[in-house]
Amino acid sequence: MQTKTILDSNAMEFLEKYLNNTSATGHEYKGQKLWMEYLEPYVDTFITDIYGTAVGVINPEAEFKVVIEGHADEISWYVNYITEDGFIHVIRNGGSDHMIAPSKRVNIHTKNGVIPGVFGWPAIHIRNRAAKEEAPKIETNFIDVGCQNKQEVTDLGIHPGCVITYPDEFTILNGDKLVCRAIDNRIGGFMIAQVARLLQQNNKKLPFGLYIVNAVQEEVGLRGAEMIAQTLRPDVAIITDVCHDTNTPMVEKHIEGDNKIGKGPVIGYAPAIQNNLRELIEQTAQENNIDFQRNAMSRVTGTDTDAFAYSNGGVASALISLPLRYMHTTVEMVHKDDVQRTIELIYHTLLKIENNHNFSYFK
Repeated sequence: MQTKTILDSNAMEFLEKYLNNTSATGHEYKGQKLWMEYLEPYVDTFITDIYGTAVGVINPEAEFKVVIEGHADEISWYVNYITEDGFIHVIRNGGSDHMIAPSKRVNIHTKNGVIPGVFGWPAIHIRNRAAKEEAPKIETNFIDVGCQNKQEVTDLGIHPGCVITYPDEFTILNGDKLVCRAIDNRIGGFMIAQVARLLQQNNKKLPFGLYIVNAVQEEVGLRGAEMIAQTLRPDVAIITDVCHDTNTPMVEKHIEGDNKIGKGPVIGYAPAIQNNLRELIEQTAQENNIDFQRNAMSRVTGTDTDAFAYSNGGVASALISLPLRYMHTTVEMVHKDDVQRTIELIYHTLLKIENNHNFSYFK
């Protein structure tokens, strides 16, 4: 299976469209529609829930259920307060980085449509000239939409609670580095959709029900995964998310570990990760000559793995991560080869899972 087989022009066209769409936490509707439209030819049916998690199902009648999952939402801001002079102060919706906000362009989503704006910042010439300059803080971040006063802002349809996103779009650097905002973790939804596509194209019949889950609200506490885990009650869950490339400047490997883009998917180690399932994934990688890395995450993974693992009395769960540079910025970066390898690893792992597969801790 070569890169061109999976990441062909049609797949890359979908990836670009999917990454460029706006799917802020709690507002994932447009992205979920795109994802379901792409996935529809490769699944038997869909399940959706009241908050927007979407699930493509293969073999819905099977009793044994396997989940492959990514999350669909991106970090964003909320309008919090509008000053009398027409400047907009914000609060986070997810883990938005206040340090990168100054001078960034933004889109404010209203019932009247998208209103463009910018995060303002005082010029270098006139900022505090103290010996140690203050760094940006969420309290000092503000948005300018070009209005003279609060009334002009509200006349545009802007009010507290409006969601704010960045408009930065997909690009490719040096032929194989994929760059965009929200690669964390719409790249996960893309990869699991490609797994479904491969199963159909290669005419693979699974002996279990496969639930391809694109969950909402991961960035605010794994909430979408919590809900859908209770609905589906799966037997096995393989989660895909992103982890840090620790080989860029200003990162301490002795604290963050040693993972690098271009060296393959990262298999997680944490209490929530079921050891027998993890070992099956590693064995699959070795048998199929798929390069991989390892990452120890201490108490929790911080991903939807935790939500699935501890649901329904315990679900055998594992995490396959994609190494990523510059997480929670507008220039998140992954290696195209790692995307390919992660798709291959999930695909081949599914082919090794048998109906009623026993991942018992004590076997």
